[in-house]
Amino acid sequence: MSEALTTETVAAWLARSPFISFMNLTVEAVDEKAQSVTMTMPMRPEFERSAGTGQFHGGPIASFIDTVGDYAVAIVLKSGVPTINFRVDYLRPSVGSFLRGTATVRRLGRTVAVVDIDVTDDQGRLCAIGRGTYSAQAG
Repeated sequence: MSEALTTETVAAWLARSPFISFMNLTVEAVDEKAQSVTMTMPMRPEFERSAGTGQFHGGPIASFIDTVGDYAVAIVLKSGVPTINFRVDYLRPSVGSFLRGTATVRRLGRTVAVVDIDVTDDQGRLCAIGRGTYSAQAG
């Protein structure tokens, strides 16, 4: 049996990607049994929709959703996996000092995994939801 993953282990995986490192994500929780991971993404000037608004642009939110969804599968397979497809529904303007994303694997098949991702702002308000489809074959 493999050793249980820690938030530090997943953070080290994130650090291997220059783009993900730029997003400056923090791994808050990893639950292998529930096939779930929670991360936060801080606001930074490059992520603002318009300078000074404090509102996250949709592009970084989509990247965040894709990344958190991918890592929900990765904690099960112990390896990064390629994205097949994902969608985002923006429910309200995303504002504040950070966003929190929680991804839960809904189905992990032989070749494909489906993951749901909820994104909340720093006040706990649901801002966006995503659904990702990822390869279930370790990459």
